[in-house]
Amino acid sequence: MDVAIQAGLVLLVVFAFFLIIGTPIAFTIIISSVATAIVIFPMDKSIIIAAQKVATGVDKLTLLAIPFFILAGIIMNNGGIAVRLVNFAKVLSGRMPGSLAHTNIVGNMLFGAISGSAVASAAAMGGILGPMQEKEGYDKRFSATVNIASAPTGLLIPPSNVLITYSLVSGGTSVAALFMAGYLPGILWGLLTMLVAYIIAKRNNYPVSEKIPGKLKLKLFLDAIPSLLLIIIVIGGITAGIFTATEGAAVAVVYALFLSMVVYRSLKFKDLPQILLETSKTTAIIMFLIAGSTIMSYVMTVAGIPQLISESILGITDNPIAILLIMNLILLLIGTFMDMTPAILIFTPILLPIATQLGMDPIHFGIMITMNLCIGSITPPVGNCLFIGSKVGNVSIDSVIKPLLPYYFVIIIGLLITTFIPELTLWIPRITGNL
Repeated sequence: MDVAIQAGLVLLVVFAFFLIIGTPIAFTIIISSVATAIVIFPMDKSIIIAAQKVATGVDKLTLLAIPFFILAGIIMNNGGIAVRLVNFAKVLSGRMPGSLAHTNIVGNMLFGAISGSAVASAAAMGGILGPMQEKEGYDKRFSATVNIASAPTGLLIPPSNVLITYSLVSGGTSVAALFMAGYLPGILWGLLTMLVAYIIAKRNNYPVSEKIPGKLKLKLFLDAIPSLLLIIIVIGGITAGIFTATEGAAVAVVYALFLSMVVYRSLKFKDLPQILLETSKTTAIIMFLIAGSTIMSYVMTVAGIPQLISESILGITDNPIAILLIMNLILLLIGTFMDMTPAILIFTPILLPIATQLGMDPIHFGIMITMNLCIGSITPPVGNCLFIGSKVGNVSIDSVIKPLLPYYFVIIIGLLITTFIPELTLWIPRITGNL
C-alpha cells in the first residue's frame, strides 16, 4: 500500500477513535500524529521527532502576539469598556424595530473587534443586553440567537488571534494584510444578521428604543472614543509599519490597562492576578494545540497526505467553482466538530496549495477558511459561541437551533460572496498598500 494512503488511514482512524471517546483535542492530535509517524519512521525516531516539533512549534516570535491580545481582551472585558461600547452601539443602530437586537449586533462587531474574542463578545454583550431585552418583552430565544449569530464577527474584524495563527501556518502571510482583509467580510456578516433580526423583529412587533437626545448622543460618542481609539492605534500602527503585530498586541495591553485603571477606574490592582491567571490558562490551551498540530502538519507533509488529498479533489473536477464549493463544504463540516485553532493548523497546509493552484491569493483564502470555521463556532456539536450565548441568554441549546436557521442561511450567502468575489477581501489591503 502507498505510504501516503497507509499513513492517512492510520491518522484518520486513530484521530476519529480518540475524538469519539472524548479525548481532549490536543491529546487526540498528538496521539494520532505519533501513531502516523510510526508508519513512516522507527518508533524511537518518531518519539524524538514529536518532542522536537512540540518545542519548535511554539518557538516563534509571531506567537507572542496571541497571549498579549488575549490579555488585552480580558482586561477590556473586565474594565468597563463593554458597557461604553454598548451605549455607543445604541447610537449607531438607530431606531429600528428590535432596536436592542441591532445594538447587540453592532456591539458584538465593536467589542469583538477590540477584544479579538468571539466568546468574550458573546458573554459581554449577552450579559448586558439580554436582561434589557427581556425587560422590554423580547423573546429570550430571539435575544440569544441574535447574540450567538453575530458574536463571530470579531474573529474577522481585526485584531484576530485566528488570523495570526493562519499567518504563521501559511508560511508568513502578512498579518497586516490579513487584518485589513477581514473588515468587509466581518461587516457583511454583521449587516446580514441585522437584516434577519429586522425582519423577525418587525413580524413580532418588538419595540423601538426611545429616541436619544442629541446631547446624549454626543456624550455617549465621546465616552466611547477612548475605547475606539484602541482599534486605530493598534491596527493603524500595524498597517503603517510602525510596529509589528506582536508589538501592537503589547501596545493594546498597555492601552487597555490605562483605560481600565486610569480613565474609567473600573479595574483595581487586586483584579490583576485573576486576569493574568485567566490569560495564562487560555494561552496554555492555544499553545498546546499549536504544538500538537505542528507534529501533525510535519507528519502529513512527510507522508505526502496533502498532495494525496489535493490530487483526489482535483481528480473529481477541474472546475474552480466546484473545487471552491467542495473546500467550503469540507471546512464547514470540520468547523462543526473541531475548534478553530487546530482546524487552521491542520487544514491550511492541506487546502492552501489547492487554492493557490486555482490562482487564489493566500490572504483571500485565509479569510475564507476563517469565515467557514467561524460558522462552526455557532454550530453544534462543539460551537463555543453557541454554548456561551445560550448560557448567558438563559435558554437551552436545543431551543435556539431552529431560530438560528435563518441566520445560518444568510451567513452562508455571505460566505459564498466572500469566496467568489475576491475584491471583498483584497480591496482594503490593496488600497492601504499591504498587498
